[in-house]
Amino acid sequence: MTHLLTAAMPRDAAIALLDLAEDMHQIQDRQVKKLPALRGRTVVNLFFEDSTRTRSSFEIAGKWLSADVINISGKGSSASKGESLRDTGLTIAAMGVDGVVVRSGSSGAPALLADWIGRPVVNAGDGTHEHPTQALLDAFALRRRIHGDAARGKGLDGVRVAIVGDIAHSRVARSNALLLPALGAEVTLVGPPAFLPPGAGPTRLGVRATTDLDAVIAERPDALMLLRVQLERQTGAVVPSAAEYITGWSLTDERLARLGDEARIMHPGPMNRGLEISSRAADADASTILEQVTAGVSVRMAVLYSLLASDHPSPTDGGSR
Repeated sequence: MTHLLTAAMPRDAAIALLDLAEDMHQIQDRQVKKLPALRGRTVVNLFFEDSTRTRSSFEIAGKWLSADVINISGKGSSASKGESLRDTGLTIAAMGVDGVVVRSGSSGAPALLADWIGRPVVNAGDGTHEHPTQALLDAFALRRRIHGDAARGKGLDGVRVAIVGDIAHSRVARSNALLLPALGAEVTLVGPPAFLPPGAGPTRLGVRATTDLDAVIAERPDALMLLRVQLERQTGAVVPSAAEYITGWSLTDERLARLGDEARIMHPGPMNRGLEISSRAADADASTILEQVTAGVSVRMAVLYSLLASDHPSPTDGGSR
């Protein structure tokens, strides 16, 4: 693997990454959470958008692999003075860094950066395009909830996942709609008409779309993933009011009761409690929300390891390049 720019990948490649994340997950129970795999490597986290979970987990992942991690934000970089992404990237590469993790509000920016700098690039979210490591950690957390200790080597065959909310503007939804079907899951996209992608039909590439959340809940999905309503990304669409949204598409306490005890409740964060999800649903035993956060470190360790230390036979053998 040269870069990670998209969640579109073959099933075997996705399972291999998830299995590697299982290896990385083991160190979270250790008193000393450190592997020497990336000792001497330098990773730059280049974030042009605000982030808590993604940026922090990439930083922790790099440090637990013994890499030197440098955080650069758009507000504190020369980009705030008008420097182009290309010049920023070339400047960072000229300093001898080994890899760049980039989040940008512009769709396609990580792919352009990968072409320009000749270093491994990880897409940490680009505009309304993709967020591949989020999809991987969602799959990781869901796979562990379903298969437990027997998760290694398995996909999500036959698992029914409903993704609810602002689909059209969600890079998380797009990456999950690419990755989860490749792992064998059946994905349904749910939201108001203004929040569904233009031309979204009933079935496409193993994904269907509908506006009827209650009908989907009646089908008893295995997992329900709620998305934040991204008001900052709306561009002239006729969006429902908060009251309308809660009535039609929020996971309320009443819908939680109808969902059943077996369905997993997911959310990539940040949450708007009381809008797309009730507090009771967010804190329910069926919730995987904090497990997704924990999974983020393991998955991002696996990604950095695959990009920067792929000649290692095992991430936990104590060797280093």
